Amino acid sequence: MEFKPEITLKDFEKLDIRVATVLEASVVEGSDKLIRLVFDLGNGVKRQILTGMAKWYSPLDCIGKQTLILANLAPRKMMGLFSEGMLLSVGSDNNSKPILILLEDKVENGEEVH
Repeated sequence: MEFKPEITLKDFEKLDIRVATVLEASVVEGSDKLIRLVFDLGNGVKRQILTGMAKWYSPLDCIGKQTLILANLAPRKMMGLFSEGMLLSVGSDNNSKPILILLEDKVENGEEVH
């Protein structure tokens, strides 16, 4: 097993990982890979994130799930839509099914991971 290069605590502190719940999910028109997810980050904040999980998940599988997102990733335009973060999942390559990180207990949306 190979690890990525070592980082400092200051590097880790730059990551803004938050608890969020999927409010909406739909297939991105014209794409066979992308699902458009709208997350509730608490306090009325919503965030759109595109994820390449359509091969393994239907949008309906995602609605209502509480998970972790990287909230401060620079926006990226894909298929004419902006992705405003990253859904965190477990999986080592693009050929195996990514496993969503689901919280066992209900947590307030927007809570920060430390």
